[in-house]
Amino acid sequence: MAVSQNLPELVRAAQNTAQASQERISEILNLSEGQTLSDAQSKEMTSEIVAIELAAVDIFAVFEARMQRHFKRGPLSRKVKAALLDAGQADLADRLHQHYLAINVLKHGTGASYRELLNNKSTLFVVTQPADVPDETEDVSTGLIDVSAPHFFAGLAETILEAYHFLENR
Repeated sequence: MAVSQNLPELVRAAQNTAQASQERISEILNLSEGQTLSDAQSKEMTSEIVAIELAAVDIFAVFEARMQRHFKRGPLSRKVKAALLDAGQADLADRLHQHYLAINVLKHGTGASYRELLNNKSTLFVVTQPADVPDETEDVSTGLIDVSAPHFFAGLAETILEAYHFLENR
């Protein structure tokens, strides 16, 4: 039987996956030299973006599942946010909440989380209007959050790890 990885190890593995996709996206953009992407390049870009989105959704779900044990029941995001605010960690509480909303947008598309992100003008990541999302995308949530920016996944990973350490050490 294999030994289960701890959350920081899983976050690092997810970061490596996202980093590989981000590097491939950069390569595609560099190869295009500012020209319109070919159909093959466009499909590969979409595939890499979807890989980052899936890695983000997966690692956040793992974080929620592993940290739920710190609370009796109820929505983890609200409980962690309240605990962080009570401990005077408002910045971390806000970042975690913003990432929670972004993950919801990646999972569900436009809805309450999307509207909240648009209204609060988050500076952690770029939120796009549905009209700005290319028509050829098959998934309504793809492109609503710019996950291809290097700081998106790095910020998500950092926030998850900070929240993890907070919960484990309180």
